[in-house]
Amino acid sequence: MTLLAALRQAVGAAQVLTEGDLSAYELDWRRRWRGRALAVVRPADTAEVAAVVRACATHGAPIVAQGGNTGLVGGGVPDASGTQVLLSLQRLNRLRAIDAANLTLTAEAGCVLQALQAAAREQGLLLPLSLAAEGSCTLGGNLATNAGGTQVLRWGNARDLCLGLEVVTAQGEVWSGLSGLRKDNTGYDLRDLFIGSEGTLGLITAATMKLAPLPAATSTALAACASPAEAVALLGLARSRLAEALTGFELMGRFALELVASHFPALPQPLPGAAWTVLLECSDSEGQAQAQQRLEALLAAALEAGCAGDAVVATSLAQSRSLWQLRESIPLAQAQEGLNVKHDISLPVSAIAAFCAATDAALQQRFAGVRLVNFGHLGDGNLHYNVQAPAGADGARFLAEHEAAVNALVFDAVAAAGGSFSAEHGIGALKRDELAARKSPVALRLMRSIKAALDPQGLLNPGRVL
Repeated sequence: MTLLAALRQAVGAAQVLTEGDLSAYELDWRRRWRGRALAVVRPADTAEVAAVVRACATHGAPIVAQGGNTGLVGGGVPDASGTQVLLSLQRLNRLRAIDAANLTLTAEAGCVLQALQAAAREQGLLLPLSLAAEGSCTLGGNLATNAGGTQVLRWGNARDLCLGLEVVTAQGEVWSGLSGLRKDNTGYDLRDLFIGSEGTLGLITAATMKLAPLPAATSTALAACASPAEAVALLGLARSRLAEALTGFELMGRFALELVASHFPALPQPLPGAAWTVLLECSDSEGQAQAQQRLEALLAAALEAGCAGDAVVATSLAQSRSLWQLRESIPLAQAQEGLNVKHDISLPVSAIAAFCAATDAALQQRFAGVRLVNFGHLGDGNLHYNVQAPAGADGARFLAEHEAAVNALVFDAVAAAGGSFSAEHGIGALKRDELAARKSPVALRLMRSIKAALDPQGLLNPGRVL
């Protein structure tokens, strides 16, 4: 039996796509990678995923798993060889259970994150994972890349929110580890092995996630800061005064918000012209008035301490959403402005101010006129430190000619500051060579040993990560 015949037998002929426009699967979100799949296969459940993997293993066919195709590092699309099977998990979209007493949710890998958030909310509960792409990204992809997002400050990454997994191995076996237990010391933690492995060790088909009581209210504010150093001081003050009630702390540079104003002029900007703008969110278990009062008191203290200037506090849910929309529109605005050199870096919060000052200056000296789209999750030390071509320059040409040099400059500065060149987006194909060059030889040998043990044929997402 040929591979295509075996795949059709496993999932049905209608779910094995080989002809027509397959760009929804073969073209990545950034439109930087366009591959060609041998076939796009759409299994309906875990048993069908296992059958597909067994068929591919028998024929030695490589597999690329894909969720919502919202990744930014080329990890979820096939290469151009036409030999890889694109395994889409979007049809695995069932919410299996919500256990309110245990504060857990069990769902399949193809569930859209926003739908799971809504399902939890209907039970008066919160699924704390929150991403700009939550309307299209899927749970399996979130876990495969150990996604971060805007609430890591309070709740941690996807890894911190996951209690158990169901995984199809490279041999087509199913490991069912969907435990809702907070404590289970029975050998190696296989869950943590698969989370963040980007589909190179096994295929996540379902997960059990932690939930939390839904807060009675949240309040959102913007504050103007003169520098990243002031923003870091404001973060320290917010942590001391709000403690765990501080659920969001986002930093946005002036040029990042200028791009939003240029491409989305209908969005109101309450603090125009600020060198740096911080978005703060406070959650409260008592009520809206209390949450708002706590933020107002914090901002008054920040003004007195000299770590913030102008500020505005949202007085309604609509205003709060509008403030968050400013932050979430930055990636869309910079995409409309043109191609840019993207960086997803993490640093000790204490090192961020010095890093920005030194690296901004070094980039301007080396690449005169470049524009820095600096924004991100200051509360957990994660910046999206992107470099846009000079005004009027061809973005694609700038990317082609200078990406490697820009990356080297930025990543060297990140390493010198004790940071990481990949915070939440993953390695994929884009950063594979950087990983090989910058990860310690011991770490790389251990990673390759794990890969060889779990996927000896090297069929799962080849060419990514390692």
